[in-house]
Amino acid sequence: MTDTAVKKSAESVKMPENGKKKHLSWQVIACVCLVAVSVVLNVIAWKSTAFCDWYTAHVFPIWENTYGRLTSLLPFSFGELLIAVAVFGIPLSLVAMLVLVIVRKGKRKKTAKIFGLVYMWIVTFVVTVQTFNCFVIYHCSSFAELNSIPTEQHTRTELEALGNKLVTEINALSKEVERDSEGKFVLTADLDKTAQEAMRGLGSEFKNLGGFYVTPKAIKCSFFMSQMDLMGIYFPFSMEANYNQDMYKAKLPDTICHELAHTKGYIQEDEANFIAFMACDRSDNADYRYSGYLAALGEVRNKIFDYASDDKKIEFDSSICDEVWADMEANWDYWRSVDEAKDTVFDSEAVGEISDKAMEKSLKLNGVEDGKQSYGRMVDLMLNYFKDKGEL
Repeated sequence: MTDTAVKKSAESVKMPENGKKKHLSWQVIACVCLVAVSVVLNVIAWKSTAFCDWYTAHVFPIWENTYGRLTSLLPFSFGELLIAVAVFGIPLSLVAMLVLVIVRKGKRKKTAKIFGLVYMWIVTFVVTVQTFNCFVIYHCSSFAELNSIPTEQHTRTELEALGNKLVTEINALSKEVERDSEGKFVLTADLDKTAQEAMRGLGSEFKNLGGFYVTPKAIKCSFFMSQMDLMGIYFPFSMEANYNQDMYKAKLPDTICHELAHTKGYIQEDEANFIAFMACDRSDNADYRYSGYLAALGEVRNKIFDYASDDKKIEFDSSICDEVWADMEANWDYWRSVDEAKDTVFDSEAVGEISDKAMEKSLKLNGVEDGKQSYGRMVDLMLNYFKDKGEL
């Protein structure tokens, strides 16, 4: 063999290695670029409400209509699968990496590089998806601003008028739903198509609520959700509206509509609460209407009880019919049973406390200064909306 032939043979052997190094470097560049874009988008989002409004109206729906459509085809929650992979897969992969680094002495650098790339892509995926599907839309104009709903202070008289209105409606609706031998609510409606139709029906009145809706998915490990005090969750990594299938069934329709509101860019909890109530109220299905009023009544009742005298509280509660009380108490009993549950993998009180702190921190990091208390602002939206419509 000539010197030229040897040189060519050596080059042919080295080329795949060089090519691989070039391929790996492009992966690093791609991840850095995606993270950089995410950082820039977050900075712009904090500075420009107009940009966030434009993004939510024109860009965010693209993810729902593509990725959301794909995950909706799955008969299970893809988000729950991703969580399982993260919880169990990542720790196991770290163990596998350590074992391989020890065993494959001659290929330690290569092994570490492969695992490093995997973790780099995971971090990039988390940062990018959270930015595109969650962080940016936290900084949009409020639902009231987007839909020209007045914002003003209200009197206690108006709040009590709203409470009485809800009681009148829910007392009537309580007679329209199915009940078991103990007088408790029995769910007869579906939890996907009816919810989608109810939400889509709001599109003619409120911005961004028309068009395609993802399929709501039940979480298999719902008891763990209950331990975290969660009835539902919008999962940006799968563009899914997930719900707790173990909770009291009368709360399910409203909860699902709430999570679907998040998939339309209304990420604030008080706004999603209001949208869910409106969707349920406009639904042709009695289960949905009842569920919406049950959730709204709970919020308004809490507001009234913040200041009401004992006599006022008794007077208000006595106006609520027995059927509604049966469902309210059954719901409270469920959450009490979760708190008191024994022989669980994780302590309910500890899980709930960690979940509350994590949610509080997440909301405040995204600009929601009053944290979990923001849920109660739904009542202000209801007061402003109904007063503007002349219904209060």
